Amino acid sequence: MKDIFKNEAMNKNNPKWENVISRAIPLDTRKSDIRTPFDRDYTRIIHSNAYRRLKHKTQVFFSPENDHICTRIEHVTHVESISYTIASYLGLNTELTKAISVAHDLGHSPFGHEGERILSKICKRDLGTTFWHEKNGLNFVDNIELLEGHDGYKQNLDLTYGVRDGIISHCGEIDENSLKPREEFIDLNNYNSPSQYAPYTWEACIVKISDKISYIGRDIEDAITLGILDNHLDELYNLLNLSYSEPLNNSNIINDLVRNLCENSSPEKGLCFSKEAFDLMNKIKEFNYKHIYLSERTLTAVRYFELVINEIYNKLLECFDYENTFSKLENLQKFYPKLGNEFYHFLINYCDFGNREELKLRNKIVFNLSKKEDYIKAIIAYISGMTDNFAMEIYNELIRF
Repeated sequence: MKDIFKNEAMNKNNPKWENVISRAIPLDTRKSDIRTPFDRDYTRIIHSNAYRRLKHKTQVFFSPENDHICTRIEHVTHVESISYTIASYLGLNTELTKAISVAHDLGHSPFGHEGERILSKICKRDLGTTFWHEKNGLNFVDNIELLEGHDGYKQNLDLTYGVRDGIISHCGEIDENSLKPREEFIDLNNYNSPSQYAPYTWEACIVKISDKISYIGRDIEDAITLGILDNHLDELYNLLNLSYSEPLNNSNIINDLVRNLCENSSPEKGLCFSKEAFDLMNKIKEFNYKHIYLSERTLTAVRYFELVINEIYNKLLECFDYENTFSKLENLQKFYPKLGNEFYHFLINYCDFGNREELKLRNKIVFNLSKKEDYIKAIIAYISGMTDNFAMEIYNELIRF
């Protein structure tokens, strides 16, 4: 039913409002600024370098020559579109869903989920922690990503709690056919695993579901374009209960799932599909895993990804020498100028090193290079922010004479 959630919308009448718009550090406000808190978040995100880099990060298919195959930035745009449609129909805050949508995958590493798994192996071995892109996304918007303000100084993004919650809470699969927000206003840094908590707002719940709706159909469409599903089309037509005369495309899958969600959801029941639609969505995901994500075509490059990421990591780790680390990084530039120079200047932004006023830095200091653990965390953050292309470029520099 249209506008059935309008009394739950995140606005000034919602008891969670002050929590949701809160920021750890207040933003400077111009008297002429006409934007809402979520509008400000949206523009801060899309003007960030982390957002721009999404256009060169793998969604599912690595380095496609076909310009029409989905990359990570197209995926977040699809999620924004789907979540806007659902939130608008149900009467929720579309500004909040838009901001969460464009930010939700900022923590993705190069090479998609395979890159994420490789970095997680490194973190488990050397830090005793796990790496997952939702937690890394929160770290990026809180501590790493910088934006130049109107005064010329670089600062952290300092997003609202509602958007930050949406980033880390979009994690995990939807195992039950009902999604409702939590009531607790928690410290988001206490997240220890994906899906540990439900999102704090209905709007973030919508983004979490829209993420799944977005990729299951688009991944099929891309796989068909690339010929990966040539031997499995009969199975797919049967799964979707389509005749061969009907179009098999992402538009129909999205439309059916969005309409079904809107027709079956209510504040009492939560965001949910009909049983038939929920079962179908799970069957489509199962099909995708079997024939797309775990296909030989997509797995062939994994060994290359491991080589690229591990060689970059190991080369930077060799430079750790407590108070002599910066000197070693300067020496690294003699043989590997791009890697040495880029990482050196990356560290300067986040360490108590140099004249921060002269460098026009007003962001948090997050790494203490007298601690090896902090240095490793800095390497992980640096690599995770790379695009596929840049990671390969750095690897080629390492092996070239």
